[in-house]
Amino acid sequence: MFAQPEKHTMDIAIIQQKIYEIRGEKVMPDFDLAGLYGVETKALNQAV
Repeated sequence: MFAQPEKHTMDIAIIQQKIYEIRGEKVMPDFDLAGLYGVETKALNQAV
């Protein structure tokens, strides 16, 4: 039912690698965010 601690830690590490700091702001490119949600970039951009 609950995720294994090792897998959870790995998931966090993968997400943290996709976050960049630009001009003092933490950002994630739309294509990386779409990949995390398992949707196409176009669909993500249309939803926001």
